[in-house]
Amino acid sequence: MKRFGEKLHALRKQKNMTLKELATELGYVAHSHISQIESSKKKPTVELVMKVSDLFGVSTDCLLRDNLEIRFKE
Repeated sequence: MKRFGEKLHALRKQKNMTLKELATELGYVAHSHISQIESSKKKPTVELVMKVSDLFGVSTDCLLRDNLEIRFKE
């Protein structure tokens, strides 16, 4: 789970979303919490992992397992 923030960042960038846009999509008022998760300063909650999984259409396994890579759809 150490790479969750890195994967979240990659997903956000791939969709050309700002931190603020992502925070809004995930139900946060401010983007600082998402920024701290992307930089691995905070760990995500189970609820956040599920929301990210649904938003980007990736499995929770892919997000949480460090040995699995995200496969972007072309």
